[in-house]
Amino acid sequence: MRKFILLIALSIAFSATSQNIKPYILGASSNGSMPEAKTTLKAALEESNFKIVGEYMPAKDANRWLIVVSHPALDKAVKTIGGLTGFASVLRVAITKENGTLNISYTNPAYWGNAYFRDDYPKVETFYELIDSDFTSAMSLFGQSKKVPFGSEKGESTENLKEYHYMFGMPYFDETIELGQFSSNEAAVSKIDNSLKTGKPGLKLVYKYQVPETGLVLYGIALNGMNGEELFMPIIDIDNPKHTAFLPYEILVMNGEVHMLHGRYRIALSFPDLTMGTFTKIMSTPGDIENAFIQLVQ
Repeated sequence: MRKFILLIALSIAFSATSQNIKPYILGASSNGSMPEAKTTLKAALEESNFKIVGEYMPAKDANRWLIVVSHPALDKAVKTIGGLTGFASVLRVAITKENGTLNISYTNPAYWGNAYFRDDYPKVETFYELIDSDFTSAMSLFGQSKKVPFGSEKGESTENLKEYHYMFGMPYFDETIELGQFSSNEAAVSKIDNSLKTGKPGLKLVYKYQVPETGLVLYGIALNGMNGEELFMPIIDIDNPKHTAFLPYEILVMNGEVHMLHGRYRIALSFPDLTMGTFTKIMSTPGDIENAFIQLVQ
């Protein structure tokens, strides 16, 4: 009898520790208007220790709005490890009108934390737990809170996320595309800032965020050209709730280098259940994004 009870306990414990993680959280919903939701949501986020660093309308779709946030605990996590974890220095919160309801969703901290920090995630896990708690608080302040994970039927295990790639031959997190190399971070940032100021076809700045006490600078940039968000989002964002919080795409400045996550990694991580048939329909998109971003460093 004791052995039977022990086996059940171990089974429950294993199930709890091996539970898969999904990329997004449906945090709340509203029957109000988009302008009202924006105002209420931003106030709730700021009251829950988040800072608004940018916002925009993804894919020029009036049914979508995207808010980018930073958090003191996220700053500490990135500062602790540094390097490419600069891609984790912000999180994204979306408002999407679906079937007459406004759904509030956000990037699941544990999913993106495990993917970007990989083997170092245990060192920053307490920071991410705090961020998750503050998201829960913000959704409660917004009203009609839910906290329902979505974005993948089965989700991904923490072990898979640490070494995530869509399939054999596809890139991993650290197989980034280096868009440019400069003599210093200041030179790289100056070049990108000037390019965005003068304007480059198909690109518009959503946010620029420098992680405090580091040389890491993350840019979020809207892809509004003919091969941008308006083209690929209707093809890949086909499930409900919508994956609006996938956007915007980022570039990271570190050590005088300008990096982007490979499209075949970043898009796959955001849409892990998409079939190869669907990905084939956007085969040119990773290259299109790279070509658009190269304009910023030339």
